[in-house]
Amino acid sequence: MPKKRVAKTSKMAGLAPGTLIHIGEQKIERSKIRILDYDETRVEEKEIRTVEEAFPFKGKPTVTWISIDGIHDKEIIEKIGDHFNIHLLLLEDIMNTNQRPKMEDFGEYLFIVLKTLSHDEEGDRISAEQVSLIVNRDVVISFQERESPIFEPLRERIRNGKGRVRRMGTDYLAYSIIDAIVDEYFVIIENIGEDIERFEDNLVLDPGPRTLKGIQSLRTEMLILRKAIWPMREVVLGLERLESALIQESTDIFFRDVYEHTVQIMDTVETYRDMLSGMLDIYLSSISNRLNEVMKVLTIIATIFIPLTFIAGVYGMNFDFMPELKWRYGYAFAWSVMLAVVGVMLYYFRKKKWI
Repeated sequence: MPKKRVAKTSKMAGLAPGTLIHIGEQKIERSKIRILDYDETRVEEKEIRTVEEAFPFKGKPTVTWISIDGIHDKEIIEKIGDHFNIHLLLLEDIMNTNQRPKMEDFGEYLFIVLKTLSHDEEGDRISAEQVSLIVNRDVVISFQERESPIFEPLRERIRNGKGRVRRMGTDYLAYSIIDAIVDEYFVIIENIGEDIERFEDNLVLDPGPRTLKGIQSLRTEMLILRKAIWPMREVVLGLERLESALIQESTDIFFRDVYEHTVQIMDTVETYRDMLSGMLDIYLSSISNRLNEVMKVLTIIATIFIPLTFIAGVYGMNFDFMPELKWRYGYAFAWSVMLAVVGVMLYYFRKKKWI
C-alpha cells in the first residue's frame, strides 16, 4: 500500500509572502545545474559548479536549457530569480512541492508547474515529483526535485540533432519537456493496466486479503495519477489557446497533440477507476458468497443432525418399560432408521438443488 505523506505546509505559517523556504522532501544532497545551449548548427552541453556561470546565456540568440536538479538550495533559487527577473512569489512556488499543476503568463515569461510520476525503487507505489518551468524568448529554466531519466531521450535528440527541436525555439523545447512527462504517464497507465488484469484473475480464482490490499493500492495510485493529469490538461489547453509572443503559431498544433494525449489518459484513468470500484464490489460479493456457502453447508449438517439427535435422545431415556429396549436387533434397527432419515433428507436437498 502506498505510503501517505502529509506535506508540512505549516512551515509557511506566519512568514511574509515571498519567503523562500523548501516545502517537501529533499531528494538529493547537492543541487546540480546543467546547461544545454543549441541552435540548428551547434550544441553546447556542460555541468556548472556555480549558478553565476549560467548568467551569460541570458539574451543569446541560441536556445538555452538551464536545468536545476534539487530545489532545496535557497541561494541558487534566489540568484536565478534575481538575474532572470523572476517574481519572488514564483520562486516561493518553485520551492514548494505541493503546487497544483498550473500555467501563468507574465508577459516576458511563462511560469509552468507540472508533476512527473514514476514507480519507486521497490516498484510498489507511484511517487510524484514537481517540475517547474520558466519559459522566455531565449531560455527555458527547469527546476526539478532531483535528476529524472525521463528527459534523457529529449537531451539525446538535441545532442544528435534529431527531429525539429534544434530548429525551433524555447516554446517547442517547453512542449518537448511537457510531452516527455505525458509520455511517462502512458507508461504508468500501462503498468497499472497489467496490475488490474492480474488482480482480476486473482479475484476470480482466489480472492483474499492480499487481493484486497492490491486493489486498494491501485485505487490510491489512480487518485495520484488523476490529481496530476486533471490540472495538467488545463495547463496544456491554456498553452494551446494562449495569445502570447512566446508561443509561435507553428507550435500550437503540438500543444494540441499533447492535449489530446492528456484527454486520452484521463479517459483511461476514469475507466480504470470504474473497473477498480467494480472489482472491489466483486471482491466483497465473492467473500459474501463464500460465507454463504459455508453457512449453507453448516446449516445442512445441523439440519441432518436434528432428527438424529431426536432419535438418539428418545432411546437414551432411562425408562424401564420402553418398546424395543431389550430387543436383540434394537441397536441395528436404530442405526438403520437414522441412516434412512439421512438418506431421505439428502435426496430431498439434492432434488431442491440446495446441495
